[in-house]
Amino acid sequence: MFGSIARALFGSANDRSLKAYQRRVPQINALEPRYAAMDDAELAAQTPALRARLAAGESLDELLPDAFAVVREASRRVMGMRHFDVQLIGGMVLNSGRIAEMRTGEGKTLVATLPVYLNALTGKGVHVVTVNDYLARRDAEEMGHLYGFLGLSTGIIVPNLSDDERRRAYAADVTYGTNNELGFDYLRDNMKYRLEDMVQRPFNYAIVDEVDSILIDEARTPLIISGPAEDSSDLYRSVDAVVARLVREEGVYDKDEKFRTVTLTEPGSERVEELLVEAGVMPDGGLYDLTNVAVVHHVQQSLRAHTLFTRDVDYIVRDDKVIIIDEFTGRMMDGRRYSEGLHQALEAKEHVTIQQENQTLASITFQNYFRMYPKLSGMTGTAMTEADEFHEIYKLDVVEIPTNLPVARKDGDDEVYMTAGEKFNAVADLIAEVQPTGQPILVGTTSIEKSEALSNLLNARGIRHSVLNARFHEQEAGIVSQAGAPGAITIATNMAGRGTDIKLGGNAEMRVRQELGHLPEGPEREAAEAAMRAQIAQWQGEVKEKGGLFVIGTERHESRRIDNQLRGRSGRQGDPGASRFFLSLEDDLMRIFGSDRMAGMFQKLGIKPGEAIVHSWLNSGIERAQRKVEARNFDTRKNLLKYDDVMNDQRREVYAQRREFMAADDLSETVAEIRHEQAAKLVTARIPERAFAEQWESAALAEDVRRVFNLDLPIAAWAAEDGVDAETVRERIDEAAAQNLAAKAANLGPQMMRFIEKQVLMTSLDGVWKEHLLLLDQLRQGIGLRAYGQKDPLNEYKSEAYSLFTHMLGEMHERVMAMLSRVEISPAVEPPAAAPLGFAAGEVEVVPAPAFVDAVASEAGAAYAQAHLAVAEPAFDANDPATWTALSRNAACPCGSGQKYKHCHGRLA
Repeated sequence: MFGSIARALFGSANDRSLKAYQRRVPQINALEPRYAAMDDAELAAQTPALRARLAAGESLDELLPDAFAVVREASRRVMGMRHFDVQLIGGMVLNSGRIAEMRTGEGKTLVATLPVYLNALTGKGVHVVTVNDYLARRDAEEMGHLYGFLGLSTGIIVPNLSDDERRRAYAADVTYGTNNELGFDYLRDNMKYRLEDMVQRPFNYAIVDEVDSILIDEARTPLIISGPAEDSSDLYRSVDAVVARLVREEGVYDKDEKFRTVTLTEPGSERVEELLVEAGVMPDGGLYDLTNVAVVHHVQQSLRAHTLFTRDVDYIVRDDKVIIIDEFTGRMMDGRRYSEGLHQALEAKEHVTIQQENQTLASITFQNYFRMYPKLSGMTGTAMTEADEFHEIYKLDVVEIPTNLPVARKDGDDEVYMTAGEKFNAVADLIAEVQPTGQPILVGTTSIEKSEALSNLLNARGIRHSVLNARFHEQEAGIVSQAGAPGAITIATNMAGRGTDIKLGGNAEMRVRQELGHLPEGPEREAAEAAMRAQIAQWQGEVKEKGGLFVIGTERHESRRIDNQLRGRSGRQGDPGASRFFLSLEDDLMRIFGSDRMAGMFQKLGIKPGEAIVHSWLNSGIERAQRKVEARNFDTRKNLLKYDDVMNDQRREVYAQRREFMAADDLSETVAEIRHEQAAKLVTARIPERAFAEQWESAALAEDVRRVFNLDLPIAAWAAEDGVDAETVRERIDEAAAQNLAAKAANLGPQMMRFIEKQVLMTSLDGVWKEHLLLLDQLRQGIGLRAYGQKDPLNEYKSEAYSLFTHMLGEMHERVMAMLSRVEISPAVEPPAAAPLGFAAGEVEVVPAPAFVDAVASEAGAAYAQAHLAVAEPAFDANDPATWTALSRNAACPCGSGQKYKHCHGRLA
């Protein structure tokens, strides 16, 4: 009550924000005559003038009115588009580091040019992030003319660019790119071996287009760069054959569609054991024996593939590949793969080539990637429903920008039917009813399967239409742009029109490109173009008279934003329009999250087959169900982020350390510190505090010194000397190791030794970090079980992750000393194409031995290093742990126990 009174007196928080921005609009408008009077050269010269003012101490906020007025005038001249006052407000919202919610068709792409130009004046770069390559290319090309007129450079980041091309694009004043490409470039940069090989420069300011799609919908899945793991494709095929038989039987598994989980029942576990033994997959032992852990994992993933994932809904099969379909946009996500063997299970299910499993080398969530930008903003047509999440996760407030013209669209109440068949028949009836009027229709579906089922219904009735789904991804822009032509009927999956305006009468620019692109410039093309534009103008008037675009939704999505995006395709810029949603009790949302009393209501009301319930109360009930799902998904993303924050802190430390290594010319002091630390660590482990010499583990210490420093030292003889304590032993070990390294440096030369030290430090860090990521993945998968012991899984994860990280650093230091103490020179074999660090061709080359370094690095420095560094290793002896150098903690223990090294001789104390 008090809240409503306060809003009536003072307005909502959104109203108050808008008033603050609106006060600056007259100031910008007052500058318009001044810049309109300038010629093109004078207008373009405003960019260096504004940069000079910025260098003189003025702030971006002080420059805003002039910068916005310059962009508006340049846009009018270059593109024939003048920013509306509400677009100026949208630009100010973006510049202030907030999210601008602007209705579809309000010109968000043009709005972004205002803050982009203002922030590009700093010379630190501005990133404009889009959801797909097509939009990145289109926006960079169209808006690049405007920026070029004003003296700014524009770059674009899309797949299949070389590092040099990416570096130039990031060096531009304005860079357009997709969220995936930018995120992967960040990860790849932090796997490089030289600063000059990195492509990104320090982050400054980013504007995220379709911010809800990128920062909310895609935030569930982290970006992962992975390398090949052990091949187990035969096991996937064998297990798939077993599970394919199993799922046809009754009572063998329990499936929870709400949480998308599936588990074997007790009879199911017994039955799968029988089938696995029969197929020869599991020759001995029970399913849950320690020796069959890998089989259990494969069974579980195959069960998920068969019961939770549906072809043409969750993925499609094309060109011998399983390609994921984005559940929110309906687009193919080529190149993205499910992790933990799920994608391989799907490939086995669909009998396509099984790609090798991968192991994570680097990963980051979109939340943590975009939170690295000092200044971040976004724009979309639907953000208010997720305002709480934007504020909590990203500290971004949402401001709803009023439309330039009032919305004239008529939104009808939902129609709810008993069955999906009745619903689709009703949709087909409505299309058949509207089609003769010439009113264009856009039909939204939630999957390829349903779009094609509806298409078959319309074909049976002889109704011409276009279908847009992931199968026809390439024609998206063309199909959607003409969806507003008279009589056009377009069936689209969730991607409906994303980033491409549906203009009443059709999109003139798109038609000119498609139909007249083959004609050369000249009178013939000009005449054809004029006739086409005149026809589209006529059609526009006809369509408006017929009521504008009619949007039909065939199902409610889990998220209200997706429904609003579909509905928002109609009624742009004050155009007329209509929308209506058709639902059934068999729809996923209604079946899983809707009220259980809904079916009973149909029976009590005596609803006959083919009849629907239509009421505003029903709309409210459906919206409540959607809110429940949105809240659950928010909790899922928030929980993911809490765990990733733990890894993110460690990631920042590792990447900062790598940059320090790359930037340094001399790392001898770092090596000396590691040497001191390793000597102290060995002594502390084998000589107890205040212990007598007889209590020292002299033999074990001598073995440790041989393993880490490659030295044979008389530890036992030292223990027999009078007055020798642990500190004396540490000093002697440290001094002997220093002399050994000094002798190597004298033989190699100081420049070569510095190069070797850098390569060894970086490759050792990469090796242990890769292993650490695998351990964190394994820890994360099982940490939830700690809840059964009344422990908080997150706190347990933080504690164990910290311990693992500390151990990782110790492991890295040990590897560094073990490698440096064994390095030897071998003659150069082939001169490098480009010798790093100033070495001339033909000089001695260096690279860590494979036993110590994973082939993570592919850059010049690592390739240079990995060619000819020889490491003198003692002969391997399964009975002598001192010869087991650089074992992976997940490898089988050489002693023959059958356990992993980390559970046997490599067990942590």
